[in-house]
Amino acid sequence: MRRVKYLNNRDLLIQIHKSKMTYSSFVDEGDEFFDVIVPAKEKINIRSIAMAKKTRAKKLTQEAWEKAKEDGQKKIKLTDFTVSPRKIDKTDLVFRVMTFDHIPEDADRKRNPKSVADRHVKVNFPPYQHYKIDKKGKLYCVGKSHWEGGMSNGNFKLDGGKITNELARMFMKLCERYGTRANWRGYTYNDEMQSQALMQLSQIGLQFDESKSENPFAYYTAAITNSFTRILNIEKKNQNIRDDLLEQEHMKPSFTRQNANELATESYQKKVKSLHGAVRMATKTSIKELNKKLKKEKRNKMRDEDDDKKITDTLHNDEHEMLKYKDIKPEDIKPPVMKTWGTRGKK
Repeated sequence: MRRVKYLNNRDLLIQIHKSKMTYSSFVDEGDEFFDVIVPAKEKINIRSIAMAKKTRAKKLTQEAWEKAKEDGQKKIKLTDFTVSPRKIDKTDLVFRVMTFDHIPEDADRKRNPKSVADRHVKVNFPPYQHYKIDKKGKLYCVGKSHWEGGMSNGNFKLDGGKITNELARMFMKLCERYGTRANWRGYTYNDEMQSQALMQLSQIGLQFDESKSENPFAYYTAAITNSFTRILNIEKKNQNIRDDLLEQEHMKPSFTRQNANELATESYQKKVKSLHGAVRMATKTSIKELNKKLKKEKRNKMRDEDDDKKITDTLHNDEHEMLKYKDIKPEDIKPPVMKTWGTRGKK
């Protein structure tokens, strides 16, 4: 069966955009769809206009191709619906400018503000404004986030929207699928981990900044991982407290604590050290002398050609006595160095 992806970045970005639109106000229909994101209004120049035209042309090409497929046309290619960026007028372009100009200031929010966001009212996602270019080449505002009413006579509104139902279902699916991973599914408090992760996503879900990345899947996965790890650390801490109380009352603690106590005892450490006895290794000098003797007697091959016996089977007692051994600690044993072939003459 063909593998089906249950979520992708494209669908996530669409739902994030729709959710943010519920917190925003625009002049005309269609002004909510931006073509390019710039950090400031001064960055809207020839280069950003050319980039916006390419993005708009690519979007129109994709939409025309998908519409043709829905109409039942067969054997069609994406190149058949290519739209040239030169045919797009710059007055049709929409620029998203990331700015805090329309967000009220809050001097009491932080004592030592380190960024522009620290000097304004806290919002649930990075604020922005949408701009278009008129026929005279001047910029005018056509949309604002966290806003209600007109662009000049409106007012700031923080809680005027909500995330879409589809985005909420995506959050639930992310937490559910992440909880089935091999390193998390065995915990008895897996449901609590998923609940904590879902609550975290509902708080930071719209904080994803499209101007910095186009991969919301990685952003949400990192948040879920942190939530799962936080619950795991809390449960471990509670388990340690519970085991301490049981030991104070001379009762048996959990098996995890019992195993940890056994591993920490001196008798167990001695048992581990003497489990396989002392490690002995032949010295390089004695091995070299033995090889010289075997080479003179032409017995330095790995196996005997006549009876296919190993060399160790044909060594005499005096030859065994030639080998000198030394005691080595297990932690001092170094792994063998693998030779890299085919690098002769290369630096």
